Amino acid sequence: MISNDATVLGLLMVILAIIFYTASLPGKGWQRFYSIIPPLLLCYFIPGLLNSIGIINGVTSQLYPVVSRYLLPACLVLFTIGMDWKSLTKLGPQALIAMLVGTVGIMLGGPIALWIVGSVSPDTVAGEGADAVWRGLATIAGSWIGGGANQTALREVFQPSDKLFSQMVAVDVLIAELWMAFLIYGAGISGRIDSWLKADSREIDAVKAHMDSENNANLRIPAMRDYIYLAAVGFGATGIAHALAEIITPYLSENYPSLEKYSLTSNFFWVIGIVTFIGIALSATPLRKLEYAGASKMGTVFLYILIATIGMQMDLGAVADNPGLFAIGFIWILIHAIILIVVCRRLKIPFFFLAVGSQANVGGSASASVVAASFHPSLAPVGVLLAILGYAIGTYGGYLTALMMQWISEG
Repeated sequence: MISNDATVLGLLMVILAIIFYTASLPGKGWQRFYSIIPPLLLCYFIPGLLNSIGIINGVTSQLYPVVSRYLLPACLVLFTIGMDWKSLTKLGPQALIAMLVGTVGIMLGGPIALWIVGSVSPDTVAGEGADAVWRGLATIAGSWIGGGANQTALREVFQPSDKLFSQMVAVDVLIAELWMAFLIYGAGISGRIDSWLKADSREIDAVKAHMDSENNANLRIPAMRDYIYLAAVGFGATGIAHALAEIITPYLSENYPSLEKYSLTSNFFWVIGIVTFIGIALSATPLRKLEYAGASKMGTVFLYILIATIGMQMDLGAVADNPGLFAIGFIWILIHAIILIVVCRRLKIPFFFLAVGSQANVGGSASASVVAASFHPSLAPVGVLLAILGYAIGTYGGYLTALMMQWISEG
């Protein structure tokens, strides 16, 4: 067993490098392999496998507490600071409608799926304290509205057990990747789907031209000072959020102890809420231009380190203990899809906006850009823009969804 955290961190970084390197290789074998097993899945499960067979010990390691307290808040700032409100409005209302309808579908789908499965199999949704299933599902809500950073934020707020969280990561990743595969397949027959949706896709061509010109006009090579600025913004906002949370949390705990039920006395809830607000506020200032220096790319590096440290706490043997949880995930994503399809057909929204709006919720910036690029490479930034919006609202939307699931479980 490797107990030195410096050694474990080095091992995790090498694993991530190997995954990304092999995923970028042009060989048909590698391409076929990663078309079946997505890189994101390996980033979770290889560290989980090392933990499960005893090579590393995720329970005693201090990597996750450090990464979640410092890199996670900085990651959220670096993602949200790139919010380009002007470009979002130029996408037209259809993109935002599809994105927000997808969010509503996730927020409603979780509680409904929990109620349906609980009615058929009460044991599946049973559990007390840290093993209460709704606590684990709260982390999926954060992931499916925002992304991995929001998922971790809600994990820290609602504190599901490590065993339960391992099961939820499996449900999250497997169901989400199946849904993304369906959307990418749909991109290949988008003309037929648009015909069924009775949608006019000419607006998509205008979006392509706009995003091409936007990227070409702002593309630049980051200088050393840009990375210093990025670090200052990310960790400076993190420091401010921690400082304010240390004031707010004791005050609420002492004067309003009843708020503990809603996790409003959680220090980390306030850290994440404040840091997300700072990122959104900074996106309205000239600091938003740091996105062109690689803000979201640095945020993504932090995110994958976070994903690896989450994975190293997984016990893969626990995943099979409650297979009924996959039924909740399947029904959940099905409700999201039905709501989104019905609204998009009613409003004649093209499948491109449906697919990217959905994936911006369920998959985050990386997979949303992949889905967008499957329609046309120049459309990849559309997925990133909508995913940034998802990061901004993911923690808040996931938190409200968790409260609804708590109400259903305890009602």
